[in-house]
Amino acid sequence: MAAESKTKYDRQLRIWGEQGQAALEKASICLLNCGPTGSEALKNLVLGGIGSITVVDGSKVEAYDLGNNFMLDEESLGQSKAKCVCSFLKELNDAVKAKFVEESPDTLIETNPSFFAQFTLVIATQLLENSLLKLDKICRQANVILVVARSYGLTGLVRISLKEHNVIESKPDHFLDDLRLHNPWPELKQFAKTIDLSVTDPVVHKHTPYIVILVRLAEKWADAHDGCLPSTRQEKKEFKDLIKAHMLNLDEDNYKEAIEASFKVSTPRGISSHLCQIINDAAVQVDSTSPDFWVLVAALKEFIENEGDGEPPLEGSIPDMTSLTEYYVSLQKIYQAKAESDCLVMEQRVRNILKRIGRDPDAITKAYIKNFCRNARKITVCRYRNIEDEFNTPNLPELQKYLTEEDYNFAVGFYILLRAVDRFAANYNRFPGIFDGEVDEDISRLKTIAVGLLSDLGFHGPVLSEDLINEMCRFGGAELHAVAAFIGGVASQEVIKLVTEQFVPLTGTFVFNGIDQKSQALAL
Repeated sequence: MAAESKTKYDRQLRIWGEQGQAALEKASICLLNCGPTGSEALKNLVLGGIGSITVVDGSKVEAYDLGNNFMLDEESLGQSKAKCVCSFLKELNDAVKAKFVEESPDTLIETNPSFFAQFTLVIATQLLENSLLKLDKICRQANVILVVARSYGLTGLVRISLKEHNVIESKPDHFLDDLRLHNPWPELKQFAKTIDLSVTDPVVHKHTPYIVILVRLAEKWADAHDGCLPSTRQEKKEFKDLIKAHMLNLDEDNYKEAIEASFKVSTPRGISSHLCQIINDAAVQVDSTSPDFWVLVAALKEFIENEGDGEPPLEGSIPDMTSLTEYYVSLQKIYQAKAESDCLVMEQRVRNILKRIGRDPDAITKAYIKNFCRNARKITVCRYRNIEDEFNTPNLPELQKYLTEEDYNFAVGFYILLRAVDRFAANYNRFPGIFDGEVDEDISRLKTIAVGLLSDLGFHGPVLSEDLINEMCRFGGAELHAVAAFIGGVASQEVIKLVTEQFVPLTGTFVFNGIDQKSQALAL
């Protein structure tokens, strides 16, 4: 990466690294409708260095646009909205390629579906249900990621749609260090034995790494307990007492660290249920058309069953700890050597699988395999239902729960009413509440449509709040800038996760409730 880019994107490079930034700079994004929601989403991506953008909007700038879109000014009045927004976005980052299409997204979806196949990802904002369902089918067929964003008055939603999304660098907030204290390998045991825990030199004693302390004392415990490690609460307490008994005084930080980390000795061997589910997925039966990710998962399964003896490849890093420098460096080298050894075995298995399925054995790079090995315990697979299935056959037990639980009442109410608003617009060619003189009638009409929608899904009775129906009509289809900026921000954050293939993107439908300032994801 060029030095100029490293300086320009310094902060974000610390989050998703050069590999993630390179993925962003290769990505091609299409935005449908450049109102405030779409413009705010694209603004964040342009500032982040997305490769290229295409803005699709057939409307002209009108006076009301100036009140909710900071990317338009009075000079824009009467001009193409797509052109004006595109021009503004280019000013934010001249490294991003930007173009616009002056056409209605609805028309483009209807008349030129092949248009969307050229993009990495499509952000569809403010689309009504009929066009959205068609677009979802088009994107899935072309293997293009679809991110749906909608803001409406004081509510909004974001939803992702694609067949499958695989994440190697899921970067969870909390995850146990891979130290293998429950199952140390020979080199680690051998190094631990070279350090005397009963040494009387106070400097050496208080700078013995806690990894060494735990390996040695776990072995001592196992020798006295028929080879078993502490498992019950009482045994774990006794093991902590054993650690304390080796302290020369109470202010030894390394022994305090050992006591805090003592539970890691009792971690059960093997893999998590989450990883077990992935390696037993049907997609592990790989062939020449399988994505690289699943080839690696197939190799991982073989590794766990053979060389790994039930464990995945070692990650190879150790946390900071109180230690003499020479001890810490030696430990680092031992962990790195084991990780490299595991990675070489994995690499060979990957090459063998590629050969077996008729692909070039070198088709997957060593760097990709190494990254996979380092993150093997944390890999994640996300699968998404298509939007039509969700609309026609939602998860009824979940929907029932959301409708009856007070915590979810507003979120699911907005979700149902946004769909009802689209049906209203299809029937009356306008949003409810736009005309002051028809608000009362619109409230009644919207309620009838919402009740009918729920009835179609198998629900009967007064399950939606009257106040919420009134609010939806009071919104009058407004796209408020504050809400649009928030929804656009959430959408752009999900786009970055999807494009960089880092962090786990949201599943379900994210609903923002601006009345109570709450955000919830509905699994429907």
